[in-house]
Amino acid sequence: MQLNHSPLDKIKAILFSNIKFGKKINIPFPVFVWFLLPTIAVVAELLHHKINNYSIYKYVFWHTVEKTNLYLQYPAQFEDANHYGPFFSIIIAPFAILPDAVGVILWVLANTWFLYYAIKQLPISLKAKYIILLIAAIELMTASHNVQFNPMMAAWIILSYTFVKKGNDFWATFFIAAGFLVKIYGITGLLFFLFSKNKLKFTGSFLFWMVALICLPMLISSPSFIFQSYIDWKDSLVLKNTLNAVLGNMQDISVPGMIRRFFVYQDLSMAAVLLPAALLFCLPLLRLSLYQNKVYQLYYLALTLITVVIFSSSAESPTYIIALCGVGIWFVLNVHHNKTSDKLLLGFVLLLTSLSPTDLFPRYVRNNFIIPYSLKALPCFVIWIVLIMKLTFQKSESLDYKEVL
Repeated sequence: MQLNHSPLDKIKAILFSNIKFGKKINIPFPVFVWFLLPTIAVVAELLHHKINNYSIYKYVFWHTVEKTNLYLQYPAQFEDANHYGPFFSIIIAPFAILPDAVGVILWVLANTWFLYYAIKQLPISLKAKYIILLIAAIELMTASHNVQFNPMMAAWIILSYTFVKKGNDFWATFFIAAGFLVKIYGITGLLFFLFSKNKLKFTGSFLFWMVALICLPMLISSPSFIFQSYIDWKDSLVLKNTLNAVLGNMQDISVPGMIRRFFVYQDLSMAAVLLPAALLFCLPLLRLSLYQNKVYQLYYLALTLITVVIFSSSAESPTYIIALCGVGIWFVLNVHHNKTSDKLLLGFVLLLTSLSPTDLFPRYVRNNFIIPYSLKALPCFVIWIVLIMKLTFQKSESLDYKEVL
């Protein structure tokens, strides 16, 4: 007897099938899509000579070697200015010394692989990992079109948790320190100190890596230049934060940005939004007995990945690959409930957050509503609230199931 499968069942079968190359090579469809989309994106940008962000990154290395101010504008070399820390010169070095066409492709693929590797380390089922890849794939393509560092930043935050989970605090704190010294966001990984079973080792390792990574760029430059560069970096971030709040800016795609733009209130204090958000973020930490609960930890990882984006004035469209990884983790933690509300909320995220910057979305709506009011941040903010509620009020016994999916 032949069973009739619904269109949804057929779609699921395709999404979790294998792509065959010859007789021996089988690549899971989510993995194939994960690496294919960024490759298409970076090649397209390269062909159209739109790799300005990569030029900025590349010259962080060369300006460090030449002891040239890292935070000035250099119109002959790139548009805009660098806002990453001096340690980034070490990260970009292997790519910067290559011809641009090779370097930028390898850069995007390295970002793609790091995030893939990080998601693979999550303590969830293989199917759950594939779902996260599919949920974040469009945002990964957006970040890759902009040859951005954000996929690697997302990977480092996730790895700072997974290494703590594995009891390897030494490498967990490496990714926290590295993320902080490149883009500040990584400091949020210090939250996972609470989940560490060896807090003394965690603390000592973090201090070691901070000193080591601050000094590492001195090997290709000089101590005086690097110390001055950290001071210059601080000044550039202060200035950037001020400029980000200007109405009409393509950044500030955040909760404060939504408030600023909806009410046409440019003078909104970041503290007026960040302080209540910080209190809500920390509220579930009062549940001390759950610190070693895997689901509780994963919820907090998802919350952290979303928080660093939706409350940052520097958030722009390509930054949302970080938040979408958090959305993916939230979804797979709840998918076994098979709730229509969760599926609708995921659809809301994919439509308004992931698809709104693409040509698949109506241009009129994008240009007149999504961009002017920073509405790309709205669905992730809704999930942020849902996560706060779950972490604060969900009964502990419902957090005890052994395997996600």
